[in-house]
Order: sequence, then C-alpha cells, then structure tokens
Amino acid sequence: MAPTEEKNDRMKARRTVAAALSVLALTAVAACGKDGSPSDNAAGGGSSAPQLPTYTVKSDAKLDASPTWTAAKKAGKLKIGAKADQPFLGFEDVQTGKRSGFDIEIAKMIAADLGFSADQIEWQTINSSNRETAITGGQIDYYVGTYSITQGRKDKGVAFGGPYYIAGQSLLVNKDNTEITGSDTVKDKSVCTATGSTSVGGIQKFGAKVTQFESYSLCVEKLLTKEVDAVTTDDSILKGFAAKNQGKLKVVGTPFSEERYGVGLNKTDPALQKAINDALKAHEDNGDWKKAYDATLGLSGSAAPSVPALDPIAG
Repeated sequence: MAPTEEKNDRMKARRTVAAALSVLALTAVAACGKDGSPSDNAAGGGSSAPQLPTYTVKSDAKLDASPTWTAAKKAGKLKIGAKADQPFLGFEDVQTGKRSGFDIEIAKMIAADLGFSADQIEWQTINSSNRETAITGGQIDYYVGTYSITQGRKDKGVAFGGPYYIAGQSLLVNKDNTEITGSDTVKDKSVCTATGSTSVGGIQKFGAKVTQFESYSLCVEKLLTKEVDAVTTDDSILKGFAAKNQGKLKVVGTPFSEERYGVGLNKTDPALQKAINDALKAHEDNGDWKKAYDATLGLSGSAAPSVPALDPIAG
C-alpha cells in the first residue's frame, strides 16, 4: 500500500471512532437527562398526584394571653417538635433538610393561623422517649408527631390540642411471612417498637418478646434483615413504611387499639391550646385537612378516615 493511501485509511479510521464516541456521549446525556424522575414518579410526584394545600399566614394573629406565643413572636420563630423518620407522616430529607408528611402539614397549618410562615418554623427532631421533657422544659412550643393523647402524659404536664387523627396499633411483617397474621399470632415472636411508645404495653399482653429502639426506622431495618419478626405501632406509621418498601413489607391483622393523635403543648398555656384547636377546626372545615391527607398518607392507598371531633377544653 502506498504511504498516501495508508495515511488516508488511518484518518478515516480515526473519524469513524470519533463519530462512534459522539453517539455514545449523546446517548449518555439523553439517559441522564431524566435523572431522578423514575423515583419521583414512583413517589406520586406526577402532575396527577394530589397536591398539598397552601396556608395563608394570619397577619393579624394576636395571642397575648399565651406566654409561649408571646415569646415566639418576640423571637420571630416558632419551635415545633416532630419526627424525622416516618414516611408520609413526619420525615426529613437528610440532604435538603426539607420536612414532609401529614404531621408536618398539621404543624404548618396551625403555625399559619398563629401568624408564622413555614420559613419561621424551627423544626426539632424529638424522639418518643423525650417528648414530655422537651414540651415541659420549653425546648419546643408544641409537638406534632403521632403523639397519642393519654392521661399519663397529661399527668406529666402536657396538654393536647385535637385529636386531629385516630389510628390503631397494628403489625408490620415481611411480605413472605405467613406465621404472623394478627395480634393473636405473636406469642413468643420478636416484635420491635420505639422506646417510650404506648405500643410496648399494647403488644406485651399478647405474649410477644419486645425489642425497643429509639426510632421506628431502626425497627424496620431490623425487620428487613429478619433480625426481628415484626414491628408494631400505629397502622398509619406502618402503612408509610410499607409504601416506602413496596413489595417487601405488609401490614397484617386488624388494629387492636385506638390511638388519638394530639398536638402536645405545655399544660400551663391554655390560651395556646384553644388557639391550636381553633386552627385545627378551621382547616378541617375548609378542606385543608383532607387535602393534606390525600397528598401524604393517601399516597399509601388508604382512603382518608373521618375527621375526629375535637376534645373539649376545660375552663
């Protein structure tokens, strides 16, 4: 082959390789162009998904009789306690710090009626075992986080607004588990729940061997690795985890308790308690409660329950 022909062949080969690489690059870019969208769509993020309500902040909110509100207004921020590891209820994205879930929406709609925007909320993650201390010690102004209204908590200095939701204790198991079908089948089984939760006593009476961790998410991790046989707490929480781990977990049996979720606050502030109840009633009546449910817990496939009647406030 002549030198000139050999040179031309080499140039043609290089152009062919370059063209092939360009096609591969364009293909890669096209594949990356929708990065994250499959997970967004799986989470119900499509345009047809239920939309969260928006809350108008009351510019004329005034609650001078409440020492908690007065201090918050002076500071320009509202300190709200919540959970951070409960999908669809109280969840925090560790990368963005954004909070989401039904309980978060309840907290925000109350805040708006008290005159505080979402930007003025200082979220604090409080574990179940520390809720009463955080409320009575002034660490937070109020708490919204699957917090059941009980006399024992009232005796520790906590008052409640609500209830805003009624749940029931149930069981979460692995999809392939056929032995646990309800509370009557947990005898001698390893069942996990959160430290300080009312679920401990609720499941012990059925003969279960109870394991406790600081959060339900840790319990779910142990369930997925089959280090425990089941997780127990309110069915609302369990449905959230089942939805997050679709195809791996399931909620079984019928609820065997009634858990009335309330907004926890210091017992020494009845003015704030009344204002919280007024806010809950207003947002239930205008449809915000239902919209918030549909866009959060409703994504698990469970229809919205009836809105519970608010407890009367003494005095």
